[in-house]
Amino acid sequence: MKRAVVLLSGGLDSAVTLALARAEGFESYALSFRYGQRHAQELNAAGLVAQSLGAVEHRIAAIDLRLFGGSALTAEIEVPKNRDAGEMTTGIPITYVPARNTIFLSYALAWAEVLEASDIFLGVNAVDYSGYPDCRPEFIHVFEQLANLATRAGVEGSRFRVHTPLISLTKGQIIRRGLELGVNFSLTHSCYDPAADGRACGACDSCQLRLKGFREAGLEDPIGYAG
Repeated sequence: MKRAVVLLSGGLDSAVTLALARAEGFESYALSFRYGQRHAQELNAAGLVAQSLGAVEHRIAAIDLRLFGGSALTAEIEVPKNRDAGEMTTGIPITYVPARNTIFLSYALAWAEVLEASDIFLGVNAVDYSGYPDCRPEFIHVFEQLANLATRAGVEGSRFRVHTPLISLTKGQIIRRGLELGVNFSLTHSCYDPAADGRACGACDSCQLRLKGFREAGLEDPIGYAG
């Protein structure tokens, strides 16, 4: 089977991406990050998702982006709550972690090269997202070019491809596709600022986009909410 590295946060989108990689016949190697995020419990969800969807291996890379801060997810900055759709689609929010997807993809590229895998899967989305610049097709295209210029495998003729199967789907479409592929959404975790008991806040941008997706899909979100 073909091998692929799949970036897995433990959230809804990355779970569906892992399921899609499996459906396309890839032997999946899941990669998550403990990067100093305030919602580190997503890593527990990532482990459960990786197991449920048949990942060959699941690794967690430890890096500390708190060293730089600059984000509500890695510094003592309040996570925005209860923003309306207009606010969420205007500007780059404070939950943006500087260069996060560039860093994550670089780690995925390194592991892919060791595995002799030519494919990397990433669950970014350019429709229902919170304005992050590293979720855009333009970024993915340029990173793919970089991957083929900056690696021994690329120089020797292997072509890396970064798959972004969700990039043009709405959250509702992603949820429906995940259900078709057998994703257990009760295992996933999307909240940026969970309560002490682990329940999602229901008010951060990520929670609101998730809830909007389930409404669009005509379904009830199976996870618990604090609010």
